[in-house]
Amino acid sequence: MKSRREFLKNVAVSTAGMAVGLNARGKVVPVPADLDWDLWQGPAPRQPYKDNVHPYNWHWFWSWGTGETLNNGSHEVDLCRWALGVDYPKRINASGGRYHFKDDWEFYDTLVTNFEYDNALITWEGMCCQGKQYYGRGRGLTIHGTKGTVLLDRGGYQVYDLDDKLLTEVKAERSAATQDLRSIDSMTTAYFQNFVNAIRSGERLHCPIANGQISVTTLLLSNIAWKYNRTLRLDTSNGHIQNDAEAMTMWRREYEKGWEPKL
Repeated sequence: MKSRREFLKNVAVSTAGMAVGLNARGKVVPVPADLDWDLWQGPAPRQPYKDNVHPYNWHWFWSWGTGETLNNGSHEVDLCRWALGVDYPKRINASGGRYHFKDDWEFYDTLVTNFEYDNALITWEGMCCQGKQYYGRGRGLTIHGTKGTVLLDRGGYQVYDLDDKLLTEVKAERSAATQDLRSIDSMTTAYFQNFVNAIRSGERLHCPIANGQISVTTLLLSNIAWKYNRTLRLDTSNGHIQNDAEAMTMWRREYEKGWEPKL
């Protein structure tokens, strides 16, 4: 572990692209017979059913979704955090917009967001309507250290020195989909199985909830930084936004009456 920390101690960069998009606007239509629209919306404020929401495109609407940062970005940023050994950043900024299609989707299709730490930086870039690959990959991350770079994706990893010479390559025993619109990819199934095993037999979670929520919260804050178009400064002990009451109003969501959580 010490040697990995020495190698990977400066900058982590992740990218993700999900090539889905419609150059159209949703229309209110009858709810499909096999869909319980009320139950599906859960705690979100009720809205009429539109033909461009279910089963996948809800990701791009604020009422239900979180944009590409938490659709795919959370997986890569979580690994970046693990590699760098960091928790909440001290500053977050985000730049981007919806440039590719003219539709009613409420999130960006292109975004660059930065998470600043005392001695490290994580940058995530999303291009969810553009199919250009980085390093021949649809998603993945690079960890840039003082002695070289590690390129990591679902197919394995490669280690390069400072002269870009390949030192090591390890391939995964089985491949996993880069683009998965149905949540039945082998890695997704493995995560579910680990969670079920933890409930049934006490198996150790591969991503403990207390740790995973830091990655998720960090990327939710990235969406807030984008929405308000300004840098957020955080309390690194809990992720709370400092000295910005307006941005902090988004720390909680709006709940449908009767669906509010009660602790």
